[in-house]
Amino acid sequence: MQTEADGPEPGKSSHFYEIAEAWRRERPDLNLDDFLLAICVLRLGRIVGDMSDRMCSARFGISDADMGLLFALRRAGKPYMRKPRDLYLALLVTSGAIAKQVDRLSKMNLVQRRSDPDHSGGILLQLTQKGLQMTNDAADILARKSPIARGVRSLSARERESGRRFVESILTAIESKSPSRATSSPRSKRVTYPKRRRNP
Repeated sequence: MQTEADGPEPGKSSHFYEIAEAWRRERPDLNLDDFLLAICVLRLGRIVGDMSDRMCSARFGISDADMGLLFALRRAGKPYMRKPRDLYLALLVTSGAIAKQVDRLSKMNLVQRRSDPDHSGGILLQLTQKGLQMTNDAADILARKSPIARGVRSLSARERESGRRFVESILTAIESKSPSRATSSPRSKRVTYPKRRRNP
């Protein structure tokens, strides 16, 4: 039995709980499990993204999106270099968005453009030493104090692992059918993504 010391039942004090209860009240004729899970994931992603964006802006003077590009280069391993197309597929953005990010980050001496020896006129994007140091510092901070730390604090290591595997399984199933996995042929159509919608 829940005691006063235990605090409120998980979820019942959240805005998402109110959203879920409202939908269940309004559409009791539907099985809303997958629909509500999608809303929950979207809401969590936006909250975590906002928290990460504030941290990146305050500590490093760049956006969370720009840090994501730097992280994509960092996890490539030495020499921390990738093709632009690899980046926009990995980050689920358009090539035009990547170009704008690279322009900003180049001006800050965080990334640099290099000639692609395998493709005439092609380029590769590489972390600079300054960019490498920034990504290492950011990873150190996020490893110690992740944006989701408060939310998972009460969970056991086993519960965290189960949660990670659950989310990873969903992502794996969806990404295996995603257009972002399209062939790298020059004739492939450019991948586009719908604009983000507000919560239902």
